Amino acid sequence: MYSLNVPVPGGVSKLARGLASECLTATPRDRHTLVVKRLGDGDPSSLGRDVRQALAGLDPFTVEISGVGVFRNPPTGRGPVAYLRVKSPQLERLHAVLCDRFDPVDGIEGGDYVPHVTVARGGDADRVASSDVSAEWTVDSLVVWAADYGEVVERVSLPA
Repeated sequence: MYSLNVPVPGGVSKLARGLASECLTATPRDRHTLVVKRLGDGDPSSLGRDVRQALAGLDPFTVEISGVGVFRNPPTGRGPVAYLRVKSPQLERLHAVLCDRFDPVDGIEGGDYVPHVTVARGGDADRVASSDVSAEWTVDSLVVWAADYGEVVERVSLPA
């Protein structure tokens, strides 16, 4: 499975790790990601080409972290899931464009898409809900991530 992700800066990962350390029984997320769109399976070079076409003309944009939310009953995996809330109109527009090109995953994409960075899952993950945290950064690249290999297969710099 491939996905298009926004690289999460070290300061945001540090913020997420700090919040996760407040949980006693939750499983902290080791790698912090901001998934823009799941791309499915296929040839990474053709997926990369399709992504580049979809991103044509996209300029760098701002992403803002605005607190902590909780998915109490996530569509997949164990809950609750504590996450950093992400606000970015440009990110949501990009997700919509990509949903026109790559089929949305039911229950988590399209109208159900909630941009977020996972902090921790299961156990007492909800103990950090409503924490007052904030951060902001400029997205100047996106990466095609290969989940099966745990690595980036392509990086797209903005403007694309």
